[in-house]
Amino acid sequence: MALFLFLVIVAIVLGIIGWVVHGLGYLLIIGAVVLVVDIVLGLVRFARRSRRRRIR
Repeated sequence: MALFLFLVIVAIVLGIIGWVVHGLGYLLIIGAVVLVVDIVLGLVRFARRSRRRRIR
């Protein structure tokens, strides 16, 4: 859970820096990609955990 929150914070910071400094637009893209990957990994982990609980 701590890793998830850390990656969300990194994505937000990179996005803000990329948006404020117009020459660093690639940071905005990297931040968005990190955020999407983090959300997908969190959903996969949540789905596995709830599937395990149903089996028992």
